[in-house]
Amino acid sequence: MNTLETIANNVHLALESAGNMPSPCVSVCRMEEAGGLCEGCLRTLDEIARWSTLPEAGKRAVWTLIGQRVVARQETLP
Repeated sequence: MNTLETIANNVHLALESAGNMPSPCVSVCRMEEAGGLCEGCLRTLDEIARWSTLPEAGKRAVWTLIGQRVVARQETLP
C-alpha cells in the first residue's frame, strides 16, 4: 500500500468512528515545499499546530479536508 492509499484508508477509518477523532499523524513529519502539506498526513502546519485544541467537530473537518486532498491527488495520477 502506498502513502496515498494509507492516508485514504486512515481517513475512512477516522470518519467512520463514532468516538474521539484520532490524530492523523503517522510520524512522517516532512513538509512539502510546493504544497505546504505534511507528506505523512496531508495537513497544513496550522492544522497540525491547532489539532490538540480543536473540538471533535473541528478534528472531523480536518479529516474531511485530508480526504479531499487525497482525492485531488489521486485525480492527478496517471
